[in-house]
Amino acid sequence: MRVVAIIAAGGRGERLGANVPKQLLEVGGRTILERSIDAFASCDLVDETIVVLPPSLAAASPPGVDVTRQAVRVVAGGARRQDSVAAGFDAVPPGVDVVLVHDAARPFVSREVIERTIAAAAEHGAAVAAVPSRDTVKQAQFDEGRPVVSATLPREEIYLAQTPQGFRWAVLADAVALGRRGVDATDEAMLAELAGHPVCLVEGDVRNMKVTTPGDLPIAEALAARAGASAAPGWRVGTGYDLHRFVEGRPLVLGGVRVPHDRGLAGHSDADAVSHAVTDAILGAAGLGDIGRLFPDTDPAWKDADSLGLLADAVRRVHAAGFEIVNVDIVVIAEQPKIGPHADAIRASLAGVLGVPSSAVSVKGKTNEGVDTIGRGGALAVHAVALLARR
Repeated sequence: MRVVAIIAAGGRGERLGANVPKQLLEVGGRTILERSIDAFASCDLVDETIVVLPPSLAAASPPGVDVTRQAVRVVAGGARRQDSVAAGFDAVPPGVDVVLVHDAARPFVSREVIERTIAAAAEHGAAVAAVPSRDTVKQAQFDEGRPVVSATLPREEIYLAQTPQGFRWAVLADAVALGRRGVDATDEAMLAELAGHPVCLVEGDVRNMKVTTPGDLPIAEALAARAGASAAPGWRVGTGYDLHRFVEGRPLVLGGVRVPHDRGLAGHSDADAVSHAVTDAILGAAGLGDIGRLFPDTDPAWKDADSLGLLADAVRRVHAAGFEIVNVDIVVIAEQPKIGPHADAIRASLAGVLGVPSSAVSVKGKTNEGVDTIGRGGALAVHAVALLARR
């Protein structure tokens, strides 16, 4: 399933009264926009993030928008929110199954809320993250300009909509088309409803607040401080493991280096077991899944793929999640070939992709002392450990 997130950041945030666009205000040392982008760019279920900015900002690269990062694009928005979302939808590539729409002004959306919305949208067609009302809800009518209660609504039936809102591509296409025909709506879920599509609710999060007025900023700062204090420790450790059989007729590639040997390793990609183990180690340390989920061997796209390229993709995801790679330790287990003569070349190759000095990459060779398939020369295994630090 292919998923694209549209982050609507096309407004000016005039109600906030700041001297810069709201999405460029900092909370907890990072811009509101940067926090929202990172929430989706670091989610391994989201394949691409489209950021919709005012035309003047879209022409540049404002703080918090790293347009060089993989799978993050910027497009210019329109006069209204629904015009901006429509512009983002026009940029969605073919073959996408689910499209998420998220307000950039909700910088504290969690991965759990994102994943729940994706799953519900895929199953039901449209889904909105929402929280039940905690207060008694009064409906008002106006008498000489004064609000007067006209009804008390059943609180258990009232939900407060948040974002993301998720849609199958065809459902959002109908909603966008309706908006372009002049129908005004406060969100895409409303347009989908008016287009005749049922919209289900999924569990949101009270911390997924929208920064709208000056009074919201102290709350946002407190949430940012709490998130920083309660985040996982600054140091993260991950382990990786891979094993491949030796086969005739294939080159032996380890850490991107072709190692002279009479046989290579069997696999869907280039079977670079060192790169695979390191990829799993850094993904595991960042909590981003594993190589099999991101690059499944059932997908023809990864047939004979360069595993250093897959590692580079994993590095970008790790950086997007707010981590830097500190060092990697690798053990290659094989009877033959001897790893020592090639260790420095492998270290240099990996260091270039990981963005660390060669001294931060250790490569050691071990044998299995004649035990099992590895010990009989039929396979090669790799263990890797990675240390990450929060940026």
